[in-house]
Amino acid sequence: MADIQFHEMADGRRIAFRHIKGTGPALIFLPGYMSDMEGSKATALFDWAVREGRECLLLDYSGCGRSNGDFAEGTLSRWREEVLSLVEQRIIGSVILVGSSMGGWLMLLVARMLPGRVAGMVGIAAAPDFTEWGFTAEEKAIMQGGETLLRDNPYGPEPTPTHAGFWQDGERVKQLRGIIEADCRVRLLHGQDDDVVPPEISLRLASRLRSDDVQVTLVKRGDHRLSREEDIALLLRTVEALR
Repeated sequence: MADIQFHEMADGRRIAFRHIKGTGPALIFLPGYMSDMEGSKATALFDWAVREGRECLLLDYSGCGRSNGDFAEGTLSRWREEVLSLVEQRIIGSVILVGSSMGGWLMLLVARMLPGRVAGMVGIAAAPDFTEWGFTAEEKAIMQGGETLLRDNPYGPEPTPTHAGFWQDGERVKQLRGIIEADCRVRLLHGQDDDVVPPEISLRLASRLRSDDVQVTLVKRGDHRLSREEDIALLLRTVEALR
C-alpha cells in the first residue's frame, strides 16, 4: 500500500489520500457514508491496481478517516469539491469512478464536472438520492428543523448521525428525477439481500442514465457491503473489463 499523503486545500482542509501512478484510465474509489480508504473494497482495488500496473487514487473525505475537519460539516457538495481538487492536481487523462453506497451518488456528481474525462463508472450498492427515499417523513422533519438524526448503527456501537446540513444539501443535488447526462460505460453491482439500499435503486439509476452501455448485476445473497471474497472478485473483474 502506498504511503498516505495529504492534499492541501485553500481553506485549510487536508485531504488524506493514496495514489499510485500507472496505466489509465485512473481508478478513483469513492467510499460510502462514514467510511474511508481503509475499507476492504478500497484496499482490494488498490492492491489489484498495484499488481496490474494501473493508476489508482483513494481518499478520505474531510471529517473522515485521516483527513481533518468535522464530520458534521460534511456534505456531498463539499466532498465533491475535494474529489475534483485531487483529480485536477493529481490525475492526467481519463478516469474510472468506483463508488460504494453514498459514493455511488457522489460519483454521479463528480462525473458531471469532468466532461470528456470519465471512461466508466462502477456503482457498488449505489445510493443516489437517499435523502429522499431513505428516511421517514418524521425523520425528514427532524433534519428539516435543523436537528441531527441519530439511528442505530448495524456496524458498530455508536449511532449513525445524519446532520441537517448533509440532508439539506442532498435534497439539492438529487439525480433520479431527470436524465443523467453520462455517456460512458456504467456497471452497477447490487446485492439482492441489501437491507440498506433497495436493489430497485440501481434499476432506477440505470433507467435514468443517458448512456446505452449500462449493465446491472444483481448478486444472489449479497448484502449491502458486498465485501465477501466472491463479491470482491466480481468487483475486480468488472473494473478490469472496463479497461
